[in-house]
Amino acid sequence: MPVTEAITETLVRDNIKRAVTDVFKTMLGQDPLLLTASEGVQNQPWPPFGQSPENAPPIIAGTVGFLGDVNGMLYLYLDLALAQMATSQLLGMTEQALDTAGDEVVNDAIGELTNMTVGSFKNGLCDAGYPCKLTIPSILRGNNFTIEPMSSTTRQTYYFRCAGQRLVADIFIKSE
Repeated sequence: MPVTEAITETLVRDNIKRAVTDVFKTMLGQDPLLLTASEGVQNQPWPPFGQSPENAPPIIAGTVGFLGDVNGMLYLYLDLALAQMATSQLLGMTEQALDTAGDEVVNDAIGELTNMTVGSFKNGLCDAGYPCKLTIPSILRGNNFTIEPMSSTTRQTYYFRCAGQRLVADIFIKSE
């Protein structure tokens, strides 16, 4: 399929808003709200990259790449409370059952939510004339790490409020 639309900030924003909203509504019964960048950081950058570990809250980041006529990575950052709530909702588990099951269950659930979100985002790219495929999901956990883009990569970050918690979609795109 020939390219029909340039990869603009509007194309990326509209696709990530649709993808996050569709997945979180369908799978979790939540209606995430896209915030402005200034609303998203609210006096404190988030995710709290570069903070000392004792001051930084735990973060769970799901990531899935996309490869084809456009290449990139999409990271979904969730604080621990949102990741646990999402896992409980997705798997129908109580808080106690989730505590007993451990971190691996949360990792798997967030990996799957990320995979669904990036799959929906990728479909929007394909519809715009940029066919691509997904990589397997990965999970990062911690309270002090930084993701840095490679040169010639465009980074676009979108902030959402979901169930009273912050959710961030961090998108790195390199088009050929």
